[in-house]
Amino acid sequence: MGIEGHVAHISGPRRPRALSPLREHLRDTFWFAPTAGLLCAVLLWWAASAVDLKIIALLQQAHAYEAVRELVSIAEDTKTIVTTVSSAMMTFIGVVFSISLVAVQMASGQLTPRVVRIFIRSRISKITLTVFLATFLFSLLVLTSYESETNARQVTSVPVVQSLLTMVLVGLSLLLFIAYVSATLRLMQVGPVADRITREALRMLARQGTGGEGWEDEVAGLAAETGRTAHEGRAGVVRDVHVARLVRVARRQGVVLRLVPRIGDFVMPGTPVLAVHGGAPPPRRALRYTVSVGVERTFHQDLGLGLRQLSDIALRALSPAVNDPTTAVQCLDRIVQILAAVVRRPLGSVLHRDRRGVVRLVQNVPGWTDLVDLGLTEVRVAAAHSPQVTRRILAGIDDLLLLAPEGRREPLLRHRTLLVQSVERAVPAAADRRFASSPDRQGIG
Repeated sequence: MGIEGHVAHISGPRRPRALSPLREHLRDTFWFAPTAGLLCAVLLWWAASAVDLKIIALLQQAHAYEAVRELVSIAEDTKTIVTTVSSAMMTFIGVVFSISLVAVQMASGQLTPRVVRIFIRSRISKITLTVFLATFLFSLLVLTSYESETNARQVTSVPVVQSLLTMVLVGLSLLLFIAYVSATLRLMQVGPVADRITREALRMLARQGTGGEGWEDEVAGLAAETGRTAHEGRAGVVRDVHVARLVRVARRQGVVLRLVPRIGDFVMPGTPVLAVHGGAPPPRRALRYTVSVGVERTFHQDLGLGLRQLSDIALRALSPAVNDPTTAVQCLDRIVQILAAVVRRPLGSVLHRDRRGVVRLVQNVPGWTDLVDLGLTEVRVAAAHSPQVTRRILAGIDDLLLLAPEGRREPLLRHRTLLVQSVERAVPAAADRRFASSPDRQGIG
């Protein structure tokens, strides 16, 4: 059996944490961080209000009424600032994010609609919105702490600490605004977007783990299939699976579970999602929330999503309406980088084991040929009339051939041959054909 039959073994530090799918799903939302920030703003105001009450109480007990009057005077001066902040902050938030959403829409039109997900997962975007909203809410709460009483003996609270914290939040908002505008502008450039996609793909690859020789024998030696569990619920793509929970369920049941679809496959109600080997299927309630199905693929466990997105950007750049081969070359740089990272890794399936080392879950992942075809096929077909792109593809294939073991050279050689044949059919002049068939890492350097 070739190298594609090898199986990755996750153990030790590679064992997924129980909350990892939930953490990834929350990262794909834009509501969780702002909501948590508003909650923190209320708690911060409550703590600061308690401190202000304690300060006034201590000063009054010490009969330091002059100091109380000074604090009241300072609070009256800061009240105007806090009022201005509370009235202007929401308008500022609306204007900033309206402009930003227009910028993201332009980027999605120029590159790919999947770039919107990068904006949603961006930490700086979430932190900025969180701090903006927290500043607005905090300033409103501070206004409720001001009293009309100015007598130093009768006043109960002077929001000095609250006013100072409001100023701190305003300053932090201004700094984050600068960082946020810079990050949003980077989303409109193909280089940073391609780099972000590549880093996400490589992080997923590091979490996926690697295996050793001979794991294919364990897959072949699995007990006979004894049942299947079908998908219930709405149709969609398989985003990820809760590995830790599935391993735990399989261990308790004394069986081996096998994920039938790959991550990223589209499933409908009734589609088999889990095959059971070696025993009775686990109860349906035990398998709830173990296979996540949604409307969009995610990077959490999807090995091919990065290549899919880069290929989409390159294809759009090579369309007659855009005609931007340099963008396609930038995407090919990253496609080659991802393929180089997996060229020597065992692919095909991943074995997840329990604490005793017994295989409990088998998860299929794309093989080497699948990944090469995903990264190169569509770009190769669209690039026949663009010498800049054909030269970059040939250079990338030659670089991968230097890294690839003997068992993985065939798909690369196949794509190289097909590309040369496409150039010969598309380019009539012999000199142009020779030029377009010459490898160049810059396309046309």
